[in-house]
This record gives sequence, structure tokens and C-alpha cells, in this order.
Amino acid sequence: MSKRLLGLILVLPALAVIVLLFLVPLAASVVGAFVADGRYGLANFEKAFALYTQDIIFTVVIVSFSTFIIGALSTAIAGYLTLGENPRAVAILRWLYRWPMFIPFIVVGQVLRTFLAKNGLMNNMLIGAGLITPMQASGMLDWRGIVIAFVWKQTPFVTLLLAGAMASLDRGTIEAARNLGASRLRILLEIVLPQVATTLVVGLILSFVTMMSVLSVPLMINAQSPTMITADIAFRINAYGDYGVANALGLISLGVTACVAWIYLRQTMKERA
Repeated sequence: MSKRLLGLILVLPALAVIVLLFLVPLAASVVGAFVADGRYGLANFEKAFALYTQDIIFTVVIVSFSTFIIGALSTAIAGYLTLGENPRAVAILRWLYRWPMFIPFIVVGQVLRTFLAKNGLMNNMLIGAGLITPMQASGMLDWRGIVIAFVWKQTPFVTLLLAGAMASLDRGTIEAARNLGASRLRILLEIVLPQVATTLVVGLILSFVTMMSVLSVPLMINAQSPTMITADIAFRINAYGDYGVANALGLISLGVTACVAWIYLRQTMKERA
């Protein structure tokens, strides 16, 4: 009994933090999403879809597209770290690709805002190299900038998970395929990737959820319409104090991420069965 009581005492602070900072606000948001003018109903959701349907679609498309690119790049980088034959190139890549993991999203948004602007560093470098003229310079502070920010920030995270899973594989099958003349690309796609597919899916789902919750990047990079749901939530609260519609948008965002998580859980249950 004393050990159980001690364990409960040790768990209570963490449990209290979860309840106070997550469960209570979540419950308040769920209830608030269905309350409009003191009455329960779907008025907040109707208003949210009437005003922000385009932004909801934009958010899902941008995050899904970014997730696809992250998956492709992380597979390529992790594959080269595992199958690369140039030790120096592998060492340099292993040292470089992790840096974005330690940079917050708000810093990423500010850096890319100055880099991708019409008069930003990227265009100045292209003009200085003689590749374009000042009249041809154009900014990328739109959906392209958001995708670049998400991909640059989240690819190292998925790559780290994927490279660790690849490093733990039995090298016998890889060496056997090499002895039979298989190329590195074929080994990666047909032998290595199927064995680490679950890790890749987990990393992509975590990245999808993270990107759905980012506010700083769309605010700093994409100041035009359509924009992401998080920016709409901030606008409804700061401009109108409309917590009802903001909560409704939050639940819609939660529903999108829940669908992605449900697909993964369903696939996992099928594999275990």
C-alpha cells in the first residue's frame, strides 16, 4: 500500500497538469462550440463553414501536400544515411539535416519571411548571380512559403525516426540484395522501406498534427486569403471576441486530425490481427 501511495503521489503533479492545462480547456472548448447566444445548437458551426469553408479546404490541402513532401524527403535522406557509400557525405548530411529541429516555428516563420520576400535574400542572391533581373523578382509569401516552412521544419523529425528504424534492420538482407546486383534505390523501396513503413506513418501523422496546430507560420508568411484555420481562430478571438466560432473551428481542426489518426489506428489493428 505504501508503494502504491508513493506512486500515486509521484503521478499526481503530472496528472494535475494534464487535467488543468488540457482536459479542462478541451471540455470548455467543446461545450463552447455548441453554445451561441446562450442556447445550444450548431449555429457556431454553420457560421464557421459559411465564412471559412475555403480556409478549411486550404488547410487540409496544404498540410496534406506538405506531409507528402516530408515523407518523400525523409525517406530519401534516411535511405542515403543507411545505404550511402561515401562516408564523408553521410557524415556531413547527418550533421546538417538535424538543425531545423532545434528552431521554433515562430523563428522559422520570421526567417523565411525575410528570405522569401520579393526583396528578400533569395531574390537578392539570384539577382547577384545574374540568374534573374530585378523586374523578374517575385516573392513566395503565399501557400508556397507555408509549404517550404513546414517541410524544412518537420523533415528532420521524421528523418530521425526513420533513420533510427533503418539502422536497426538486419543488414544481411541489404547485403544479399547488393550481392545480387540490386541498386540502392531498389533496395530502399523494395527491402528497407516496407520494413520501416510503420515508423514512417507514425512520424508523418505526428507531423500532420503538428502542422495543423501552427499559428506563427501562416500569420507571418501568408497574410492573404485563403489562410489556415489557426489564423482564423486567432482572428475571431482578437478581432471579435467570438469564442464560439473559434471553438467550432478548433473542433473542426481536431476532427481532421482525428480522421488521420483513425486511419492509422485502423491499419495498425489490421496488421496486428
